[in-house]
Amino acid sequence: MSSKIKQIAIYGKGGIGKSTTTSNISAALALAGHRVMQVGCDPKSDSTNTLRGGRYIPTVLETLREKSKVTLEEVVYQGFGGVYCVEAGGPAPGVGCAGRGIITAVELLKQLHVFEYLELDMVIFDVLGDVVCGGFATPIREGIAEHVFTVSSADFMAIYAANNLFRGIQKYSNSGGALLGGVIANSINASYQRELVNDFVRRTKTGVVEYVPRSITVTQSELQGKTTIEAAPESEQAAIYRGLADRIYEHNASRVPEPLNDKDLRAWAGQWAADILKLETESTSLVGAGV
Repeated sequence: MSSKIKQIAIYGKGGIGKSTTTSNISAALALAGHRVMQVGCDPKSDSTNTLRGGRYIPTVLETLREKSKVTLEEVVYQGFGGVYCVEAGGPAPGVGCAGRGIITAVELLKQLHVFEYLELDMVIFDVLGDVVCGGFATPIREGIAEHVFTVSSADFMAIYAANNLFRGIQKYSNSGGALLGGVIANSINASYQRELVNDFVRRTKTGVVEYVPRSITVTQSELQGKTTIEAAPESEQAAIYRGLADRIYEHNASRVPEPLNDKDLRAWAGQWAADILKLETESTSLVGAGV
């Protein structure tokens, strides 16, 4: 495989804004002149929707279920800015491992020499991060991705999922696995949210790549079936995504994180719960006093 192809994986728990973030990164990179492929690795198969006007594309698994021999054109579709879109898909409901789609998709893309044929600069795997096991760990375990990023908000379950991902990266780091590029802090509007994420990355010896605020612009864009980069290119949110895309493209120094154990994570969360309650109480008192 050509050494110039940069491969990364973006993880995050369901509903955290992982696919939204990934698609805007892909769109921004494409408009900057890079040849980009986005591989959706969620069984819902909706990673690339906003790159294609809200339209779904046939997945690798469902295409292989229909025919034994598959061509590049049957699983790779172009979207906004020329981004190449692939959806791994999942097994039939109630049958098999949900992570199997990633393994199968990676194998097929290799067999078809897709990355080389399309002369790609960058491949981005959009991976469900609620569980880092089986197929979902493939980009990390097999070293397919050089760098891993995780999307996390200041909510505990998002932090919990990020910490689990760190454990997976740490586990496979000695056997050629991918390393952590950093945390993309999403839906960060309040100062305490930024401070909480900063404290978490400090304790786990990681770092924040970008703080992305929650914005109605994103909602409006996705209701049109588009990325913010396409629907609102002059918006402040689009500028943030462009900056994030540039940083990820230029990134070349990842590290092994130091995840918290369950006891320390719970203690850390409990302290933050107390701190936030104190902040809320003080704020309410100030408002009540007319300050």
